[in-house]
Amino acid sequence: MKNIFKPGDQKHYRVRVTESDCAAFQGKLVHPVYATFALARDFEWSSRLFFLEMKDEDEEGVGTMLSIEHKSMARPGDEVMITATVETINGNELICSIEAICNNHLVATGKTGQKMLKKEKLYRLMNNV
Repeated sequence: MKNIFKPGDQKHYRVRVTESDCAAFQGKLVHPVYATFALARDFEWSSRLFFLEMKDEDEEGVGTMLSIEHKSMARPGDEVMITATVETINGNELICSIEAICNNHLVATGKTGQKMLKKEKLYRLMNNV
């Protein structure tokens, strides 16, 4: 793993909200707004952007934790800027704080955790489950 980032470094990910990002369960639309579960996916991706540059060929990142506090809405067609900020890198663990902004208002905040593992170890762990 390459140690090329430090606390305070940021990655930005722009996403346009689509109908498939809206809150729906069992195939039924609940609300026509950016769902918390879609935010979770996009929060994880924004912090993974660090690992894409950090990982060696024989390594892969795996999520360890995720928290989201939904503050306001974004609708289909809206563009959301998601910013991941490195809080800590401790050994093979990366912790990021995440913020989602749309039309100058805060949509959500949260935190992600990921660990970098050797692919061999990760596959071994997955096959023992």
